[in-house]
Amino acid sequence: MTSLTSDSTRATIGWREWVALPDLNLPAIKAKVDTGARTSALHAFLIEPYNKDGIDMLRFLIHPIQLNDKLEIECHAPVFDFREVTDSGGHREMRYVIQSQVAIGEIAFPIEMTLTNRDTMRFRMLLGRRAMEDRFLVDPGASYINGRLRPRKLYGL
Repeated sequence: MTSLTSDSTRATIGWREWVALPDLNLPAIKAKVDTGARTSALHAFLIEPYNKDGIDMLRFLIHPIQLNDKLEIECHAPVFDFREVTDSGGHREMRYVIQSQVAIGEIAFPIEMTLTNRDTMRFRMLLGRRAMEDRFLVDPGASYINGRLRPRKLYGL
């Protein structure tokens, strides 16, 4: 039988955390930590591909604050991939994938994220297990271990 010990090389996060996506000019977005999801997912709508200086890019809009569809942030990112994703309901869809820095508390690192419309979902972002590997331990009984951001203030509302 093995015993549970703390892993001092990994930070702890709760089942939900405030994160920032500085590459996308998003200072605050609430993320659900989802160990069942392989890849992270970000709420996006009106996704439009375009080409800039020979690089395939995406323009998309985000409602970064849940229950607020008036605030729209325009984001731009290079296309990293376009792949089939199976959602939690077993539905398959083709999604664009981007890479972006994510900041959780004092820790920042690059992750892959699929873009999908999450307007009907409780969280604008899912932080999948690939993003957490070798970085975090998840405390399923805790929330916002790394601080509470004030999105309305950060977005000038």
